[in-house]
Amino acid sequence: MLTLWALEVNGMRSSAFPPNNLESNLGITKPLCQQWQQTSPPPELNSKLIRVSLPFDSAPGFKMYSSTKKIQKDKDVEPTEFELSVSQALFDLENTHQELKSDLKDLYINSANQIDVSGNRKAVVIHVPYRLRKSFRKIHTKLVRELEKKFSGKDVVFIATRRIVKPPKKGSAAQRPRSRTLTSVHDAMLEDVVHPAEIVGKRIRYRLDGSKIIKIYLDPKARNDTEYKLETFSGVYRKLSGKDVVFEYPVTEA
Repeated sequence: MLTLWALEVNGMRSSAFPPNNLESNLGITKPLCQQWQQTSPPPELNSKLIRVSLPFDSAPGFKMYSSTKKIQKDKDVEPTEFELSVSQALFDLENTHQELKSDLKDLYINSANQIDVSGNRKAVVIHVPYRLRKSFRKIHTKLVRELEKKFSGKDVVFIATRRIVKPPKKGSAAQRPRSRTLTSVHDAMLEDVVHPAEIVGKRIRYRLDGSKIIKIYLDPKARNDTEYKLETFSGVYRKLSGKDVVFEYPVTEA
C-alpha cells in the first residue's frame, strides 16, 4: 500500500497525490508542506490534509516513479520502454514477494535488452552494477524464476557491467588492470551467463576453414536449473562477445 495525501476543503476532497508533490498540487510553500504533513493547515482555511492509502497499481503518478526506481543509467541517457518494464517487474517483486523484498530493496540495474536466441526463443539480458553482482547472485535462482514468470516464454540472464580498457600505447607508463582486458572480461561474462552452474572444463576445436568453436562443460549438479537454457547461453554469449560457444555436461560413467 502507498500513503498519499489529499486536501479536504469544506468537506470536498481533492485527488490524492504523493507527499513530494504537496507543493505543486496545493500551490503552497515547501515549509508549509512540511509543517502540514506533521499537523494540518491553519484552521482559518477550513481545510485539512488527510492520508489516503491505495494499492501500488492504482496510485496516481506512481507508475512512472516505480518503473524508474530500479534502474540507473548513465547521465542524460533515458531508459527504453523495455528497460522500464524490467525495472517495473523488479519494483513489483520488491513490494509483493516476501522472500525477495529485503534483498531487492537496495538493488537496481544498469540496462536491459531482449535478444533473439534461436527460432522463436528470446532472452532477457539484464546488466547489473559490478559492485552489486554478489548481491544479485545471492538471490539469483529465485529472482530468475520469478522474472521468467513475468516475461513468459523468455529466459532471463544477468550480466555484471564490466569495462574493457584498450592496451596502453607503446612506450606509455600506464598499466592496464588484467581484469579490464578483453580476454578477462569475456571469461567473466561467460561465468555470469551460465550462473548458477560452474564451468568444469573447456575445449577449443578448430575447423578446416580456420574458424574455431569453443566447448564449455558445465557442472552436472546445476543441470536441473540450466539444461533448458543451453541454447540461450550460446545465443547470449555470441551476441555479447561474438564467439561461438557450445555448452555441454561431461559424460559420467554409469
